[in-house]
Amino acid sequence: MPTIDDLPPFRNERVRAYRDASEQEAFARGFQAARREIGCHVPLVIGGERRVRDAVIRSLNPANPDELIGAVSAASTSDVDDALEAASAAFADWSRTSVQLRAQYLLRAAAAIREERDVWNGLMALEVGKTPVEADADSGEAIDFLEYYAREALRLNVPNALVPSPLPEVAELRYLPVGVGVVIPPWNFPLAIMAGMTAAALVTGNTVVLKPSPDAAVVASRFVALLERLGIPPGVVNFVPGDPVEVGERLVVDRRTRFVSFTGSKKVGLRINEVAARTPPGQRWIKRVVAELGGKDAIVVAADADVEAAVAGVVASAFGFAGQKCSACSRVIVEQAVYHEFLELLVERVRGLRIGEPSDPQTDVGPVINAAARERILAAIERGSSEAQLVLGGLPLAGRGYYIEPTIFADVPPAAQIAQEEIFGPVLAVMRARNFAHALELANDSEFGLTGSVYTRDLAQLEQARETFFVGNLYLNRKCTGALVGVHPFGGFNLSGTDSKAGGPDYLPLFQQAKTIVTARTSS
Repeated sequence: MPTIDDLPPFRNERVRAYRDASEQEAFARGFQAARREIGCHVPLVIGGERRVRDAVIRSLNPANPDELIGAVSAASTSDVDDALEAASAAFADWSRTSVQLRAQYLLRAAAAIREERDVWNGLMALEVGKTPVEADADSGEAIDFLEYYAREALRLNVPNALVPSPLPEVAELRYLPVGVGVVIPPWNFPLAIMAGMTAAALVTGNTVVLKPSPDAAVVASRFVALLERLGIPPGVVNFVPGDPVEVGERLVVDRRTRFVSFTGSKKVGLRINEVAARTPPGQRWIKRVVAELGGKDAIVVAADADVEAAVAGVVASAFGFAGQKCSACSRVIVEQAVYHEFLELLVERVRGLRIGEPSDPQTDVGPVINAAARERILAAIERGSSEAQLVLGGLPLAGRGYYIEPTIFADVPPAAQIAQEEIFGPVLAVMRARNFAHALELANDSEFGLTGSVYTRDLAQLEQARETFFVGNLYLNRKCTGALVGVHPFGGFNLSGTDSKAGGPDYLPLFQQAKTIVTARTSS
């Protein structure tokens, strides 16, 4: 069994650019292998038992909604009860399983995903519309989470160096698992965030009821099957897709649930936080909520900035994965002196983006996730058209998939809905600032506080941003997406969540409780 000293230092996985023929051929093989797996009926997994239900959630290909990725069994209320009971029963043994063995499961899972990385990438292209580069970044991040959390669990297992007691005694601090956790991941990072959230709970000795997003349940089911193949005991991970209220809320309010780990929208996260605060009869603890919610992320472009570099960073941040990231740039705030130069170059670059099939390595922008998202985004564009100047895009594309043109609004007023509400799509608001201080003021004028970026050559202005730009992840002279596990602990302020800092040293203790043990020294 590994100790922290037995493992090589953590290093992030390299993300492939898919520019050369060998990488493109590898993706094509993985895509075809993934296609051979789809269209199946996906069962629930409860206590190691597979359950097939007549009621199903249809996971569809967003680039071709006629194609069924999987008919996913929808859990009933009795399935929810059984899953919580299975997780509760498994907790006794799993919580006493050595940290070394729990970490070994994560390391073996990382190795397995690395071995089949192209198949995972192909499945993500099919189920959520990820381009090859976006999919490879997703699978690489999943590997990173598994490798990093395995090492972090081993590090936390080393006895803490406490202040020596002045009394004849010895004190120690141990970290214990919390109990049964409900994990509710998003669809936009169907492997990375789902695997990271699940792994963090497992490696710290907790058992899990996993309720995946209905738009990414096939990827999640494949991960659960992987853990089962690696020998994880029955009941340690239970897979229960289903209705947000009938399944999701029931899991959150149940007295057997000790914590909820959620990544998703502000609306749902606040609802979870509200109902988790209640204490039903028989519950002997206060539930923890670890929540990573949305953002209205801003990039500030100062008058002295490298405008071409800023445009490149904004385009990548705003339109990568069709803007469907909580970290995506949805506001760019430009000082008056370079506003017109920036806007002209921005429009030119965005006009040149390729929209197409996610499986094509030449595609820059794929579809949005589903029909409801497309209608919601188009409604936001329509509202924005009455608030600001539409300078590019704004229309759905004809064809089978859920495609929307990359869209840019200029001269957006600070109070406009399109400047304040999270859209989660390929829509960018360009705002004008009088000076750098005004730009930071506009950037902070948001209920969110997840990511932000500043482009300037001025060292004093960079320091001003460090001190006053109120976001959980601030990037200077680079794009505001692409947080690296272990390098950029990720989580935001305000209504962007609990600033849980996934992929950082503060994350695993959220799933543990500290126990102080004091032993008196005896004379004998």
